[in-house]
Amino acid sequence: MLAKRQVHLDFHTNGTLPVGTHFSEEQFQNALKAGHVNSITVFSKCHHGWSYHPTKVNEMHPTLTFDLLGAQLEACKKIGVRAPVYISAGFDEKEYAKRPEWRWAVSADPARCKEYENEVHFHTLCFNTGYLDFLCEQIEEVMQMYNPCGIFLDIVSARVCYCEKCRADMKASGLDIENENDRWTFADRVFQNYIARTNAAVRKYSDTATIFHNGGHIYKGNYGFIECNTHLELESLPTGGWGYDHFPLSAAYVRSLKNTEFLGMTGKFHHSWGEFGGFKHPNALIYETALSVANGAGCSIGDQMHPSGEMNMATYRLIGKAYEQVEKKEAWLDNAVLLADIAVLSEEAVTGSRNAKADIGVNRMLLENHCLYNFIDTTMDFSAYKMLILPDVKIENKELIAKIKTFAANGGKVIASAEAGLEDGKFFLDFGAEYTGKSEFEPTYLVPHYETVNGDTQYVMRCSLHSAVPTDGTIVASSRNPYFNRTAEHFCSHAHAPDAPDSEAPAVFIKNNVAYIGWNLFTAYAQHGHLCFKELFTHVLHTLLGDEQTVFTSLPDRAVLTYTRQQQENRNILHLLFAHTTVRGTNTEIIEDVVPLYNVKCSVKCDKKPAAVTLQPENTALEFTYENGRAEFTVPQVYIHQMVEICDQ
Repeated sequence: MLAKRQVHLDFHTNGTLPVGTHFSEEQFQNALKAGHVNSITVFSKCHHGWSYHPTKVNEMHPTLTFDLLGAQLEACKKIGVRAPVYISAGFDEKEYAKRPEWRWAVSADPARCKEYENEVHFHTLCFNTGYLDFLCEQIEEVMQMYNPCGIFLDIVSARVCYCEKCRADMKASGLDIENENDRWTFADRVFQNYIARTNAAVRKYSDTATIFHNGGHIYKGNYGFIECNTHLELESLPTGGWGYDHFPLSAAYVRSLKNTEFLGMTGKFHHSWGEFGGFKHPNALIYETALSVANGAGCSIGDQMHPSGEMNMATYRLIGKAYEQVEKKEAWLDNAVLLADIAVLSEEAVTGSRNAKADIGVNRMLLENHCLYNFIDTTMDFSAYKMLILPDVKIENKELIAKIKTFAANGGKVIASAEAGLEDGKFFLDFGAEYTGKSEFEPTYLVPHYETVNGDTQYVMRCSLHSAVPTDGTIVASSRNPYFNRTAEHFCSHAHAPDAPDSEAPAVFIKNNVAYIGWNLFTAYAQHGHLCFKELFTHVLHTLLGDEQTVFTSLPDRAVLTYTRQQQENRNILHLLFAHTTVRGTNTEIIEDVVPLYNVKCSVKCDKKPAAVTLQPENTALEFTYENGRAEFTVPQVYIHQMVEICDQ
């Protein structure tokens, strides 16, 4: 089982700086103890290319006079802290300067390549060159010298490269460098060779060492990458541009993978990696680590050691405020399985595009509605879920469409939007409507046939609309066209033309257990965040799912809810989280003040009356009622994170 209180210790140090002059085993250990840390990823080789230990393969940092890696490993061993070893794989500034033939070529344009070479940042090496041999020798040396419990390889992914070696090998393989599909075919081939070689370098010396290849993103459905790791680490620094809804989206997919342990990786930094002297508020780290464990993950907090080798005690006091709480909660976290009512078929998994706005939009809507959900890829079984959401994008896979039809035929609820319900220009499910094509107008207007916050009116929909005519379904909402599309020759007012009242037509349909929404609603919500988008989705969701939804609460929209099962302990755990997020500076989302929630009402679907409902880890019993298959209770206070244990009879 992965340690749940980890630190990822960066150390990327220029060759001119003095290194390790203030390292102390006792001070290093005291920092880990203050941080309640039970695993720390220490470093063999950094982005600059230097090793931090004696080496016959590479070069030790010019100012280092002792085995810093060995000293860190020994310090950890003495206090029972795990210590995987970090090796920078994709970056090596020293070798980039020395070995031009190993360089990754960013473009076919020599001028762009020269521009990249002169940019002030770390530079990438090509795994299709002798650099891969050099890297594997470094990995083997570390395994031989230290036998670490794990290896973390950084900055790795499939990359199109235009270097001389890649061009020649593509040509020899019958691939065309001018063809994008061929370029990516070869890039994937090179990456899989990198995976095979580096994993073999580890496994040559250890059958048990953990291995993780970090590329900053876990691509949904890319099992060639997922399965080459012993576990996954989800890099997601909210203040570094990821935002606070990024990790729940990534975790919602990874937790649907079978037998896959994972970590949520955040940082102690105010902004992002590499920041010396940057600290976030303790409340932020408390929330971020709580968000990780509530989503079924362990925790990893990024830090960067000063070149002197002295650990910053303010950092570890900060980390300790979060990890002290995680440590108290671990009994309710181990072997906990996330429960979900809803499966979302990921746009990224369907299209292969990382820029999957529909995934972002549906994730936000489900978070804000406090639903229990997972993201799935095209290979997964979704028969155990109550509802399947098909967001926006067309599904070309005939076998997958057949699976969806079977799911619906067996009573599963389905919500499809825009092109997601289409096959050969027709709906592949009976929504009680007949597809007629994509509207020529954008934006259009929503006319709801249900109650909204702002009442009976028309709502602008800044997105495309796919039209249909009703047959025998229930019409949930209609659309109206603007008088005309906005053009340079033909426009009205500042933004778009008003709605044309005589153009109203049905746009959202429900028939039995399936629903169709004509707008690409989820992509639009990611881009614009209009309340009317979410109100439409929420109405359709509740109409279809009704009392089958496992949990209802009175939480506000920014709160997060998850629900887990510990089978061996015969209990479920309801996780309630809330933090006040705000934007400071330019696009830096932060948490500072704690705003407690009081008297949160909860209703949880249970097969039998629970034996007890208890706040944990406080072990405070809550009064509850049980009627019509639901346990109802009130949580007196949620202060960032509250667990509620629901024990079986």
